[in-house]
Amino acid sequence: MDWWSELWLNEGFATWVGWLAIDHLYPEFHVWSQFVTEAMQTAQQLDSLRASHPIEVPVKDALEIDQIFDAISYLKGSSVIRMLSNDLGVDVFIRGVSDYLKANAHGNATTNDLWAALGKASGKDVNGFMDPWIRKIGFPVLTVAEEPGQIGVRQTRFLSTGDVKPEEDDTLWWIPLGLKTSSQSKEAAIAALTSKEETVRDVDEAFYKLNSNQTGFYRVNYPPARLAKMGAENDKLSTQDKIGLIADAGALAISGDATTASLLTFVSNLSNEKDNAYVNQTWSSSILLTGSHSVWSQMVASLGNIRSVFAENKAVADGLKTFMLKLVSQATENIGWDFKAEEDYLTGQLRALLISTAGGAGHAGTINEAKSRFQRYVSGDSGAIHPSLRLPVFRINVAEGGKEAYEAVKQEYLKTTSIDGKEICLQALGRVQTTELINDFMDFQFSDHVKVQDVHSGSMALAANSKARDALWQYIKDHWDVVHGKLSGNSVVLDRYLKNSLQKFASHEKEKDIAAFFQGKDTKGFDRGLVQVSDTVRGNANYKERDEELLLEWLKARDYASR
Repeated sequence: MDWWSELWLNEGFATWVGWLAIDHLYPEFHVWSQFVTEAMQTAQQLDSLRASHPIEVPVKDALEIDQIFDAISYLKGSSVIRMLSNDLGVDVFIRGVSDYLKANAHGNATTNDLWAALGKASGKDVNGFMDPWIRKIGFPVLTVAEEPGQIGVRQTRFLSTGDVKPEEDDTLWWIPLGLKTSSQSKEAAIAALTSKEETVRDVDEAFYKLNSNQTGFYRVNYPPARLAKMGAENDKLSTQDKIGLIADAGALAISGDATTASLLTFVSNLSNEKDNAYVNQTWSSSILLTGSHSVWSQMVASLGNIRSVFAENKAVADGLKTFMLKLVSQATENIGWDFKAEEDYLTGQLRALLISTAGGAGHAGTINEAKSRFQRYVSGDSGAIHPSLRLPVFRINVAEGGKEAYEAVKQEYLKTTSIDGKEICLQALGRVQTTELINDFMDFQFSDHVKVQDVHSGSMALAANSKARDALWQYIKDHWDVVHGKLSGNSVVLDRYLKNSLQKFASHEKEKDIAAFFQGKDTKGFDRGLVQVSDTVRGNANYKERDEELLLEWLKARDYASR
């Protein structure tokens, strides 16, 4: 790279190549589904904020460099590379990159140099259609309008707050439509949207989906009836398609472009994701098992965010908990606790996810089994908990077992020499339920027992815990000198800590309180992060106010909440 503003050339490309290499070496891992769930959604969450930044951003001093080592440079960068490589063809893309590397060997290069090499290899104007993706902030949402035999698509900038101003919506993105259509779900020829809106003709009304396999870095807003229909016919969707539809529906509910009810209706139709495979016990042959972990992971993440936003409304919170319990119960009971010699890696990952989710939703059998195994474990039976299940078992016991379980997990942290083991304990300890234990855990995090780079793990878990996040914020305010003193040696660490600790709130009062607390303080090095927190909290608060009554009505109508 020629200068730090082109950091993404190193980091975004390296991230994409890493995923590409794993997919080549271990195709059975289905890593592109994981990429869509983890990398792409993380990047889109940040890039949907006003306080995001372009992939390529001017850099003036070292502290600015620290603040762009984030999900935009790494994950949005790798996502747009994936989008471009899919459009050009991976072989053509790699050939262009090879030419770029040879031409700039032993020297520095710019983004334009890469585009020129790719344009020569592909015969396309890569610089022309990729420039806005790199040098403009944000990304688009496509809004779909249906007419007989055709659809209208319109692109606008997507903001999670849902209040895009005309002057913020002047970017014209090149958008590969990736239209999948027909009753056989064959992929249509690739076409791109290069204007603000366009009509796509001869579309099979029986089935269609844009952004096939979620290779494009954008969201799609379908009419509610179409989304519900796709949920009912989800056998026509790829794993990446399902992940994208869930994530898009969740994000669009937050922005106000859609409703929570649309997401819940769609997810309800996916609750049997891989259930038939579990019932039949076809562990090794089912393609369902290899793909379902990422779908379940996105469902749990999107629904977990909804539960977090509406946590203070008991009727809604209880209804969502009941919904989640119904969603995961059968799959959790079918997959069981025992690891089989013939099952693959992703099945083990799915088991841990389902057990953790079922326990958090109040599944009695899961909670009792987790308690039984935990007691045997702390009594000296190291084999009572499979290593892949320590996090869900520890989480359930800290949430359900009071001070005794909390102290046992804290002792486990102090005894283990494993970095992974310590991380598991910190995440589990964040499930504490009382102010006394929350404050004790905060004191522990800022003691010499926890390394600077690990402090955010515990507080991130506390922030995700609706019973703990208020006490977490109060502790930060009351002990700011301690917090700042331990973390400020590295502005990246402090910025990450504050974002992870504060962005789960859904209250305008909390947004104002956070802004007031930091007013007048030296925030250089984490000022961008605080603006991102403000954007996120304001968006959550607007979402809560707008959708709360409608969501409760939906839950009541389906007997998830009391009438």
